[in-house]
Amino acid sequence: MTRKLALAVLCATATLGVSPSQAQQATELRLTYSNGQFQPNQVSAPADKPVTFRIKNLDAKAMEFESTSLRVEKVVAANSEGVINVRALKPGRYEFYDDFNDKARGALTVQ
Repeated sequence: MTRKLALAVLCATATLGVSPSQAQQATELRLTYSNGQFQPNQVSAPADKPVTFRIKNLDAKAMEFESTSLRVEKVVAANSEGVINVRALKPGRYEFYDDFNDKARGALTVQ
């Protein structure tokens, strides 16, 4: 069973362009989603290092964390948490939003 779990983690991180060793060294960013808004809605991370978003959806309906510039999208069910691993990033500003709610927006600044 442990071997299957390790293989599943390896496959999941490989599909996102993040190796298992990089995922362990990633900068973790915690966001909450409540009342249709991200908190905080402005976050930062160091350049050339993977990022892990932990998004806790406190609302009673699902939300979809999406970013064209980060090349990610993930539905986070109501009253649950989602984890998104992102490859190492170059300096810049990367916007994200809830695809189900146009008013919920935020940005990641990488320096």
